[in-house]
Amino acid sequence: MERTKVIFGHLNKCANESAGSGSGVSCSVPWPVPRQCSAALSGAAGVVNRQDDVVIVSARRTALCKAKRGQFKDTLPDDLLSAVFTAVIEETGLEPSLIGDICVGNVLQPGSAATIGRLAQFFSGITEDVPLSAVNRQCSSGLQACANITAGIKAGYYEIGLAAGVESMSLNSMQGIPPGFAVNPRVMEVDKAQQCLMPMGLTSENIAEQYGISREQQDQLAVDSHLKAANAQKNGYFVAEIVPVTTMLQDKDGNENKITVVEDDGIRAGTSMEGLSRLRTVFKEDGTTTAGNSSQMTDGASAVLLASRCAAARHGLPVLGVMRAYAVVGCPPDIMGIGPAVAIPEALQKAGLSIDDIDIFEINEAFASQAVYCVEKLGIPWHKVNPNGGAVAIGHPLGCTGARQVTTLLHELKRRGKRSFGVVSMCIGTGMGAAAVLEYPGINSKVATTTKS
Repeated sequence: MERTKVIFGHLNKCANESAGSGSGVSCSVPWPVPRQCSAALSGAAGVVNRQDDVVIVSARRTALCKAKRGQFKDTLPDDLLSAVFTAVIEETGLEPSLIGDICVGNVLQPGSAATIGRLAQFFSGITEDVPLSAVNRQCSSGLQACANITAGIKAGYYEIGLAAGVESMSLNSMQGIPPGFAVNPRVMEVDKAQQCLMPMGLTSENIAEQYGISREQQDQLAVDSHLKAANAQKNGYFVAEIVPVTTMLQDKDGNENKITVVEDDGIRAGTSMEGLSRLRTVFKEDGTTTAGNSSQMTDGASAVLLASRCAAARHGLPVLGVMRAYAVVGCPPDIMGIGPAVAIPEALQKAGLSIDDIDIFEINEAFASQAVYCVEKLGIPWHKVNPNGGAVAIGHPLGCTGARQVTTLLHELKRRGKRSFGVVSMCIGTGMGAAAVLEYPGINSKVATTTKS
């Protein structure tokens, strides 16, 4: 009985501290956090803050650079990854050994960058006892890494984890069927299986034809993406999220020059409807998909450091955002681009929110055709979509994109200052869509707590 009284005394103390602190999150109870320790703080549309929420304490990215000809064309992916690992650790002052797990999203690197991730870990000074895994859910790999770490924290396997995404499309070839891949002859007997091998550009054309998305609509999205990104770059909106990377760049004569990369290099401020209209279609002679209204092949990396709210409180870590919900939903492979239209509603339902509750939708512009369809299908106001540009302008480094979108979203919500919600979503090759709902807690919630233990 005496032991029970002591335990409940600790729990009540924690709950009282939580209720009495400015942020409502002070907690010194060791992991795992009992439910009684949770502070219930009502939010929009029934959202409640709990001590076992998974919060994002830091999110950073490299600049995104054009594959094969941009500033990272000679930079190894482990160096890109190491830069963002180092940045989130230094920004938070976290002792690296406290990281319980690392998950890296990647698409093109052999082994989904498991070895590359481990190398980057050691380059960043993260100790060997911290484990690492790699994940490949194609274009949602970076977001899936965030979801995997969130799930691990929720399950109580660890309380702090590092999610990331990286892609060097300069150094790794993008092919529909990789060399040495043996195609099962049964593929030709099953329609959906056959569609999984369809070039992504043809799925874009399928959406444009099936849903009546015109070339003009696609080009207009591309123009808007470049103009919004150019405006954001000009006004310094990306500065807080981008980690400067010092690297070597070979010129056309093979000479190496040391450079520091601080800006995305694929944004074209002068993009116009007239200029885009002159581009030839790529995947179908009488189609509508061009290089100008498709995402750019890109090199880059991004990292997202996550923790339980209680752990963030104990270690005095800032709260940049809260992971509220995540969903992955399948769709027909031959129109895989509709993925966000099926994933976003499910993620919103899990979060107890509606489209009206969301301030920003970061929807990956894999192709303008599918982005236009998804926005119009869901009735999302265009001013809420990719306010600082999307993948057509900034680029789409496949495995990095999901983590990059989380980073860009939260920094933009922080720039705006008020408590608000955002959605990150993308289509996935072979026919899926992924979506996550995140919350920015507001300018007055910079730190989870001042209490450390």
